Amino acid sequence: MKTSILTVTQLTAQIKDLLEDTFPEVWISGEISNLSIPQSGHAYFTLKDEQSQIRAVLFRQSQRFLKFTLQHGMQVICRGRVGVYEPRGEYQMALDYIEPLGVGALQKAFEELKTRLDREGLFASEHKKQLPMLPRRIGIITSPTGAAIHDILRVIKRRHPRMHILLYPIPVQGPEAAPSLVEAVRYFNYEKNVDVIILGRGGGSLEDLWAFNEESVARAIHASRIPIISAVGHETDYTITDFVSDLRAPTPSAAAEMVVESEDAFYKHLGMLKTDLVEAMRRILTQFRVLLSENLLQLKDPRKKLEQQIQRIDELGKRLITGFSYHLRRDRALLQSLTTALDHLNPLHILARGYSITTVFPSETILRNASQVAAGDLLITKVHTGEILSRVEDQRKPFD
Repeated sequence: MKTSILTVTQLTAQIKDLLEDTFPEVWISGEISNLSIPQSGHAYFTLKDEQSQIRAVLFRQSQRFLKFTLQHGMQVICRGRVGVYEPRGEYQMALDYIEPLGVGALQKAFEELKTRLDREGLFASEHKKQLPMLPRRIGIITSPTGAAIHDILRVIKRRHPRMHILLYPIPVQGPEAAPSLVEAVRYFNYEKNVDVIILGRGGGSLEDLWAFNEESVARAIHASRIPIISAVGHETDYTITDFVSDLRAPTPSAAAEMVVESEDAFYKHLGMLKTDLVEAMRRILTQFRVLLSENLLQLKDPRKKLEQQIQRIDELGKRLITGFSYHLRRDRALLQSLTTALDHLNPLHILARGYSITTVFPSETILRNASQVAAGDLLITKVHTGEILSRVEDQRKPFD
């Protein structure tokens, strides 16, 4: 009997076919280790228990259904097929579903998203907007055929029959629910045609309510400039929208009661505000009357002040005239004294007593010494009543 000799590739291919035909779908549990996610987006890791391990891969296209983050050391339940990675001759699990062991994948995803958004501050109280006391229009985002819209409309009609309501119809579960929720919130914010929004639906399982746990919906609510009330499910149901919205209502009916007071209660509230306002105005007027009376007592008659100032001006005027007369008399006496002294110094008075002044012609230099002239020079002699022109015949030194 002739022995058949196989190449490594042939043997590996036969083993691959055998494994894939024998294990087309397998459920397996284990712990994730050696987790690696390269740029391709595929997740490679090892599933192990206390005695054994097997390689596993979760391709990127299968991860779109993944509701939580894969982590090293996580205990998981997986579904997939057994195959062989032929280049290395290693068998592995090619997975198409995975969920955490002991807790559902949706619950795990809910807790992870809730924790992450809380850390980012999307649930912080400082971001919560106040509801209007009486909205002009209410926007409702829900299914047009569900019980939630009927409950909301019934309560609003009973409490405020003339309230304007705008309904944005959406599917509240399924793959189109979350994108429709985001589009509805953005629509009302773009149009600015409502004062408050109710986001609601009836109760259901975690999977039924999952559209209200999507991150895209949470971020659209956080970005809304219009206050939003989350009214999803029953009182015991909690979704991500409950935490990020401005107010959570336990039921859709409760949301309608929160957003609209009854007309009677509203007008009663207005009456109370009117009474409080009147009383406050009375107190303020009384305080101003008392303050005005106190100020009037301290306020002096302005005519008395004016009369005092007029009297003061008259007094200062009299003092000014007295002082001016004194200085005028003093200055006149001083002027007379100076005039007399100046008159005594007038050279014409000296000439009247027989003296004269001689100057050299034509320079009019006063002649003080005989040596200033020579024979033939012209002289002008000023006497009291005129001038005498003369010519020098000779000069003599003093005491010649």
